[in-house]
Amino acid sequence: MPANRIHLVRHGEVFNPNQVIYGRLDGFHLSDLGKLMAERAAELLVGSHAQVARVVASPLLRTQQSAAPIASLAALNVETDARLIEPYNIFEGRKLSAKTASVRPHWWWHFRNPAKPSWGEPFVDIEKRMMSAVKELAASTPSGDLVLVSHQLPITTLSRRARGLSLFHNPARRRCSLSSITSFELVEGTLVEIDYQEPALGLKSTDAGAV
Repeated sequence: MPANRIHLVRHGEVFNPNQVIYGRLDGFHLSDLGKLMAERAAELLVGSHAQVARVVASPLLRTQQSAAPIASLAALNVETDARLIEPYNIFEGRKLSAKTASVRPHWWWHFRNPAKPSWGEPFVDIEKRMMSAVKELAASTPSGDLVLVSHQLPITTLSRRARGLSLFHNPARRRCSLSSITSFELVEGTLVEIDYQEPALGLKSTDAGAV
């Protein structure tokens, strides 16, 4: 029998004073507020009577730091799975806005197909690796709840697939705030979303730099 439930947790606020697209770049760590946000997510998860049996995170620093308080409260170690990583993006290290893009015609080619998207890892590839990670990790977690700490777009992509929505979407309208918890169950092999919580919603954070 696979894990009872799978909780997808987004990392907390990142220290990113220049508000660049950080993607898979090294060295982007949680801000002080981000650490508090991660603690709130941990307290909600472990304090809600969830039987956390396993904590797995993307290899990036911000997700490892966000997973640490969950693992600590549950008396577990943080495992790492590369399939949970942020998608690659052509604009990593750059500050992206409509204004900056409008004055850089050489960037326009990268926006030719937003439904794919043409500027980074295709949505279908993100969904495939995330679904593979969820199902394989759940199957090897015989009981209790599985916690996976990942990033906004991978979590959004998985959630949209589970809810029967198009993977193509407006990035500005993603329902995946910092330190949010999106919960699923596997029902006869099908991923079903059952809950969404925002334990850090009241904190005045800056959500800039996500792909």
